Amino acid sequence: MKFEIPSGAQKILQTLTDAGYETYLVGGCVRDLIRGVGPHDWDICTSARPEETESCFAGQRIIETGLKHGTVTVLEDGEPYEITTYRTEGPYSDSRRPDYVKFVSDLKADLARRDFTMNAIALGLDGSLRDPFGGAGDIQAGVIRCVGEPTQRFQEDGLRVMRALRVGAVFGYEIEEQTAQAIHENRHMLEHVAAERIHVELCKLLVGEKAGDILRQYPDVFCQFWPQLEPLITLEQNNPWHCWGGWEHTIHAVEAAPPELILRLTMLLHDIGKPSCKSTDENGIDHFYGHPAVSAKLADEMLQSLKFDNKTRERVVTLVEYHDVQIPNRERSVHKWLGRLGPETFFQLLEIKRADGMGQAYELVKDRLAELEEMKSKAEEIIAQGQCVSLKDLAVNGRDVIAAGIAPGPEVGRVLDRLLEQVLNGEVSNEREVLLKVVGIGKIATFKRRK
Repeated sequence: MKFEIPSGAQKILQTLTDAGYETYLVGGCVRDLIRGVGPHDWDICTSARPEETESCFAGQRIIETGLKHGTVTVLEDGEPYEITTYRTEGPYSDSRRPDYVKFVSDLKADLARRDFTMNAIALGLDGSLRDPFGGAGDIQAGVIRCVGEPTQRFQEDGLRVMRALRVGAVFGYEIEEQTAQAIHENRHMLEHVAAERIHVELCKLLVGEKAGDILRQYPDVFCQFWPQLEPLITLEQNNPWHCWGGWEHTIHAVEAAPPELILRLTMLLHDIGKPSCKSTDENGIDHFYGHPAVSAKLADEMLQSLKFDNKTRERVVTLVEYHDVQIPNRERSVHKWLGRLGPETFFQLLEIKRADGMGQAYELVKDRLAELEEMKSKAEEIIAQGQCVSLKDLAVNGRDVIAAGIAPGPEVGRVLDRLLEQVLNGEVSNEREVLLKVVGIGKIATFKRRK
């Protein structure tokens, strides 16, 4: 098997080899080459000690990124390459990083410390593979398997629990039975992992092609960092609109959403408030009155706990809050909601409502789904026609309002908001003279004239 390796990596491999040291590409780049995917990073391992590596590249730009762990970064052809000495690792007292590392001269010992077999393969300059744990075969079979004893691997670094699920979701690989069992048994190791690290893996996982399969098979892992999910997993929905329980409906909705983080997060959290809002009528039918508001509040708390940025958090919370709102399939209503949410959020809301419907009883919701497509077309036409949907589209601005007699300050913004509302409601046309006349004759009750 022939692999294409960048010239910078080839130069580094050749330099260390010529100096008498074993040197290999290793880890994710080798995995991706075998998968037929272009690697993003090129990591190199060598029998050379850090000071020997630095000596080999004397005169070149070197970054001492992690000398105590054996890592030196060399810039070659303008690209950074991490070069790490073969090593074994001591115990993981904090379940995050080894207490110490020990440099060794044996490649297999270095590969044995890695997480999964697919990441424990080395590639030499001559194209030969060193694969003592069968990683290449696991890649070809689409299998995720720990190197050595799975429990030991997960107890060394709890984030490996999430990393295994992320790889399963993104690559579409099956998690080998012993590895899967160890994930369930060691999910508590996530308690030792920083929220930011879980956040990163979760985001990649959710946009993966097989995210739904992972959610279905490992709900206990997600409950480890988001315990608010637990009531949803066992929620029954005895309601004609629903053919699945709360968790299965959620999974179907996630799968139906486009693989965009905002949308997938929203679908994961959109019904999180249902368990606490559940009531059953005299006919035995379950209802969940008020659940969007409760879900939005819980979603806000959950996203904050994993350190999501404010923009993402606020957008998801907004979409969760409005996911069940009924928007009449009329141009005026579409126009109004376009203005209220803004075009980007409005189109996302339509996607959310479509994904939600795809997780329900199809025969009952198919007409709703058709209406959503019609509403999307109406919204696109409104925008294409250049109709007013936001403050920047208004035919007047703050200076005009001040000139019409409104005192500078917060009241100017309130006047503009009210004008926009009237335009969106079809009460007045978006024409400069018409809007100035509205301001001038005091039709907006909150106007304050300057004295």
